[in-house]
Amino acid sequence: MPIPIVNSIASWFLKKRIHQMELFIKYPQEVQLELLHQLIDKAKFTEIGKQYDFESIKTYATFSERVPVQSYEDVEPNIERSRRGENNIFWPTPIKWFAKSSGTTNAKSKFIPVSPESLEDCHYAASKDLLCLYLNNNEDAQLFTGKSLRLGGSKELYRENGTAFGDLSAILIDNMPFWATYSSTPNNEISLMSDFEKKMQAVVNQTIKEKVTSIAGVPSWMLVLLNRVLETTHKASLLEVWPDLEVYFHGGVSFEPYAAQYEKIIPRDDFRYYEIYNASEGFFAVQDLNNSNELLLMLDYGIFYEFIPMETYGTSKEKIIPLNEVELHKNYAIILTTNAGLWRYKVGDTVKFTSLSPYRIKVTGRTKHHINAFGEELIIENAEEALKKASKLTDCEIVDYTAAPIFMEGNKKGAHEWIVEFKKAPENLNHFIQCLDKTLQTLNSDYEAKRKNNTTLDLLQLHQAKTGLFYNWSKKHGKLGGQHKIPRLSNKRDYVEELLAINKQL
Repeated sequence: MPIPIVNSIASWFLKKRIHQMELFIKYPQEVQLELLHQLIDKAKFTEIGKQYDFESIKTYATFSERVPVQSYEDVEPNIERSRRGENNIFWPTPIKWFAKSSGTTNAKSKFIPVSPESLEDCHYAASKDLLCLYLNNNEDAQLFTGKSLRLGGSKELYRENGTAFGDLSAILIDNMPFWATYSSTPNNEISLMSDFEKKMQAVVNQTIKEKVTSIAGVPSWMLVLLNRVLETTHKASLLEVWPDLEVYFHGGVSFEPYAAQYEKIIPRDDFRYYEIYNASEGFFAVQDLNNSNELLLMLDYGIFYEFIPMETYGTSKEKIIPLNEVELHKNYAIILTTNAGLWRYKVGDTVKFTSLSPYRIKVTGRTKHHINAFGEELIIENAEEALKKASKLTDCEIVDYTAAPIFMEGNKKGAHEWIVEFKKAPENLNHFIQCLDKTLQTLNSDYEAKRKNNTTLDLLQLHQAKTGLFYNWSKKHGKLGGQHKIPRLSNKRDYVEELLAINKQL
């Protein structure tokens, strides 16, 4: 398809979609409540709909009183029935795809249902919206003069009944509409290769011959790929390989630990970074402004949102609130009701609102990925901001990290134990430790209180990981590429102990 025609189509769609976004920005509560009623009405004759008598639910209050909040463990039996080919359990449309993701507290996999509605009205709609917002903010963009380099996962078939499971990215690639396939590289055959390491080189070999104008993928795994591109081409920067590269669309994990490395391999002041917030359960938010770290919460993707203030999460005083009751700069756990049949589902992420008109958020971490062994309530947002500052102060670059508590024993006080893999190590590791500790205290008053005069917490301990530690850990657990994430913070020592053991062997 000629570029001028593509640009004309994109321009038409952009104007139409921007108007629709303005509608949910202006009337957020009305859009969300109407969406909730549509979901309830559609599912009223499913097993779940009959169990909770969806047909008689007319208000949000009734919905919230009648339908319980659920975790994956609660819905897993019904999901397994659906995977075996049963229909109309929690959603009326037959579900053939399940996004496989790792559990956050154990190695057990989760299989999240992906309905035709969620594919079209959520995931693919978000991809188009991302382009709309980017083009709306950057009239000089030349995206359609080249292709988007994508890095996804692999897929497997659940062969007994024709349903399929795999990384969400693989499901999206396998069902991708023609317009997206046309403008993407590598081809589907390479994108869906199951051997991640072989796929990486195949992606490099094909894409270095293309005119790439954008890249899209998880920052950690994309960085591995891009460094492989530089090694293969013997170039110093990606701009020598793809001179027309103009934007990186990223999501899945925080970009902060990798920002300095991307700036180094893409040395262009006007290069743009656009963040997205998606998960196997749905696509939630999109960066809608240039040079921003806030994400616009998308309210018309078939997802109804509720929130739990983290100060009450998991307690007898746990409180669930709708969107119109959230407050600025407070941490909330997200509860989802989706067009794939997840009803009041705990997705496991935490966010805070930076704006209420429109609703913009920042992802702050996971409900189960924090350290609170001593009342310090250290969240990923604190950890990554502190690492970023400590890296800047000590002129170093970080590849990956994890941290866990050292529990009190006898007269011995507690502490935090960190494992950090550096691409460029600090000249003085002790200075880095001091910078990290002091910054954490400035960011987290609870951590500061526990550290004051070593009252409860001693100075953190830090191990410098050998090169490739986290990659080798991921490979050992079959977690290379796709949606897989390194466990950042944990209240248990499982990850730290295993990583330290692997580190000794390297």
